[in-house]
Amino acid sequence: MMKNCEYQQIDPRALSVSPSSAQNHTEKKAQRPRRKWEVFPGKNRFFCDGRIILARQSGVLPLTLGLIIVTCGLFFAFDCPFLVEHLTVFIPVIGGVLFVFVVISLLRTSFTDPGILPRATPDEAADIEKQIDTSGSSTYRPPPRTKEILINQQVVKLKYCFTCKMFRPPRTSHCSLCDNCVERFDHHCPWVGNCVGKRNYRFFYSFIISLSFLTSFIFGCVITHITLRSQAGFHTYLVASNLTTNEDIKGSWSSKRGAEDSGNPYSYNSIMTNCCVTLCGPMPPSLIDRRGLLPPDEATPAASASDIELPLFAAKNDTHMEENCQDFALSCTA
Repeated sequence: MMKNCEYQQIDPRALSVSPSSAQNHTEKKAQRPRRKWEVFPGKNRFFCDGRIILARQSGVLPLTLGLIIVTCGLFFAFDCPFLVEHLTVFIPVIGGVLFVFVVISLLRTSFTDPGILPRATPDEAADIEKQIDTSGSSTYRPPPRTKEILINQQVVKLKYCFTCKMFRPPRTSHCSLCDNCVERFDHHCPWVGNCVGKRNYRFFYSFIISLSFLTSFIFGCVITHITLRSQAGFHTYLVASNLTTNEDIKGSWSSKRGAEDSGNPYSYNSIMTNCCVTLCGPMPPSLIDRRGLLPPDEATPAASASDIELPLFAAKNDTHMEENCQDFALSCTA
């Protein structure tokens, strides 16, 4: 009989674990500690282990973020290169700073707890319900009861919230979309996907202010771009630079030609002076006497341009005219 017995090796660790301890170990694994956001009663969604909070109806937030990114992307792609070439390199820098500030303010407004008040515990709720509900019926709800407190010698009424089972603190309201009582409740903003309350109102205010600055800045730059592209804007640029269309098209005084001294020698280095000299300077006299009478002994055929010699007074007139223009420009800027 003993020869027919089969022996198996027994694991020593199996002897040290009893069935009851194994069951307790399984229950401990099943009953792991849970975060409060996992059992949160409100209509909110949590991300990153409860670090980010959003309303359940936050579908407009991606639209808001997309509109800002697309608008700024088009501005940086099509308007900024032209404005950098013709105005200043600080335009994309200013636009980039405003864009980053707007996005950061929007995300902080959306992902921050607006000031949600925790609901009353079952014991606290039962105690308050006993004080309010005196009818003895579990289905009957009496009208909202109030408490009166003094704030700066003024009576303020506190309403009872039947959802959160507590009297709302001053300036607190219950948001029906998030199903939470929010301290210093301002409004529920679908564009940011969250309530606006005590804890995120500063971020919301910085968002709308910076967005207003960004919108005005982009609008002004686009109008400037369109104006410079048009005839009126183009010639305004020429007058302010004391250039002609021919010189601008040929790039006579452009740094792209590679000349060492590529500056415009006719510019007074002042927009006001250039405008005064071009538009308000004295009218130069006409060098052709188109209504004058020819002497009888002069030949009728017109001489070629190479054979004509300019009179000596022409250079003098040009010198005096330039001096008069400079004096007039200086008087305009004085």
